[in-house]
Amino acid sequence: MLDKLPTEQANPASGGIDELETAEVLAIINTADSGVPAAVAREIPRIAAAVDAITRALEQGGHLVYIGAGTSGRLGVLDASECPPTFNVSPDLVRGIIAGGQGALTRSSEGSEDDPIAGARDLVDSGFAAGDVLVGISASGRTPYVLGAVAKAREMGAVTCGISCNPGSELSSAVDYPIEPLTGPEIIAGSTRMRAGTATKMVLNMISTAVMIRLGYVYGNLMVNVQPTNRKLEERARRILQQATGIPFDDTAALLDQAGRSVRTAIVMHRKKISRDTAEQLLAAARGRISEALK
Repeated sequence: MLDKLPTEQANPASGGIDELETAEVLAIINTADSGVPAAVAREIPRIAAAVDAITRALEQGGHLVYIGAGTSGRLGVLDASECPPTFNVSPDLVRGIIAGGQGALTRSSEGSEDDPIAGARDLVDSGFAAGDVLVGISASGRTPYVLGAVAKAREMGAVTCGISCNPGSELSSAVDYPIEPLTGPEIIAGSTRMRAGTATKMVLNMISTAVMIRLGYVYGNLMVNVQPTNRKLEERARRILQQATGIPFDDTAALLDQAGRSVRTAIVMHRKKISRDTAEQLLAAARGRISEALK
């Protein structure tokens, strides 16, 4: 029953919050939010297992797909949409599906979450395949739309993950890799866009960022897959080269040109004192990972 879920309970810390001064209201919200990172930290082993599974699937040509309804769906779409500009990956490598379609991103479509058949249909219509990974997102862990999509993905033989904020949720039982940051009662009872939403956003950040690191799109802590397609990105690429190689900034433009405008190739060329062709071959053998290519 919904009323038994921790995320639906009244939080004793916020009783009478409507009668407090604004600063007091904000302090209560902030204090409650401070417990979210600890809830996420307790799930790191599970998140790590999911990241490794997702990485394996993407290395074999698969895709990462998030699916959710309401806030959960919007957070999935947001994380997916940030991957291309951050890591210069194809827009279809990480995708987000939200119940009610694109219109639900800006206008509530809460009724859509009750239809498991729609979840399965939307997943299939998105082009989801057996080699992809589905991450179902549901704060309650019981959203029919998400459960329908997960059941379809499992029927196809795909890897499935789930993010929910209640213990032993139905979603967790249905997936290969369950993740449950237990954030407890919300300051506004049942408003899971708050603590549960914050935890979900943190987990999604961790998943996509760690997967991209594992895939070689990061060297050190630098976004080495950036493409210098405008003035801002040109300067960023050159600063990354400067940090990764130690050469003067004024010399980075020539190195970038010699490397065919590839930051990763330029780093390997300079660090190993080799030609562009040889650097590209080393990177290909290392599946794009600079650290491995340099060994």
